[in-house]
Amino acid sequence: MALHPQTARFLDLLAAWGSSAENLPTVADMRGGHARREPYRGECRELPQVADLTVPGPGGEIPVRLYRPEPSGTGPLPALVYFHGGGWVIGDIDSVDATCRELAAGAGCVVLNVGYRLAPEHPFPAAVEDAWAVTADVVARPERYGADPRTVAVAGDSAGGNLAAVTALRARDEGLPLAHQLLVYPVTDAAFDTASYAAYGRGHGLDAETMIRFTDLYAAGADRRDPLLAPLRAPDLGGLAPATVVTAECDVLRDEGDAYATRLAEAGVDVAHRCYAGMVHSFFLLPEIFDDGLRAREFAIGRLRAAFATATERGSAA
Repeated sequence: MALHPQTARFLDLLAAWGSSAENLPTVADMRGGHARREPYRGECRELPQVADLTVPGPGGEIPVRLYRPEPSGTGPLPALVYFHGGGWVIGDIDSVDATCRELAAGAGCVVLNVGYRLAPEHPFPAAVEDAWAVTADVVARPERYGADPRTVAVAGDSAGGNLAAVTALRARDEGLPLAHQLLVYPVTDAAFDTASYAAYGRGHGLDAETMIRFTDLYAAGADRRDPLLAPLRAPDLGGLAPATVVTAECDVLRDEGDAYATRLAEAGVDVAHRCYAGMVHSFFLLPEIFDDGLRAREFAIGRLRAAFATATERGSAA
């Protein structure tokens, strides 16, 4: 399928931002370049409460930004723990600040935006441990966040979608019920051998070479088949939280995201999956460029609201 005109514009922007250096960019270069997308992430919605907190983690205090769409003291709300993308190497709380504000307002929930440890300084499983620490803390100390522990969900984009998926796996295994998992073009495998890698591995925003490099930096010497690194390799996906999976047609990660949605459905998980035609990686976070980014966000918000309502009803009936 031909590229969407908005995708073509985005790829022109990426080309204009590109480095002329002959060598591969350093991690510092990549982290600096990621900030160039900030003007296109949308306006930052004003909310009654936005606060920077920390959560105790296995590697020290984990920075977390809390968003609340209602004034504090108005009663507990559902909670969404959000993990940013960036190949486990780049990205930060600020890179998804606008998106988290919109999710909080739209879904009527507290959002916890997690600044997990990044590779290569902190390779796998550091990010997984931090993701779990924050999610478990919301359930263990809901009053600190103004959250309802019966209605906690996880979400993330790209590498953050990977962390949301593996957190949902761990929650199932440890008996911590989650209301939902929102997976936006998630990394679910580390094989790099799909048709979407072959078709869109170069010149479509997220190059195969970049994704392989990110994975090398993150995984280091870990087994690439470990389900906490590659959740598509998990032998059993039954009993997981209901899921929403968003993928982009012209993205190297498309096929593994599609495959994960299929396996969830086959395992009996309530899953809704949409692949957006002509879109590329990052479209969900860039509403100033992609109309479908707004549509995908509205779809995700609708699914979250429904999941929170269902979890609340189930908890009230228990």
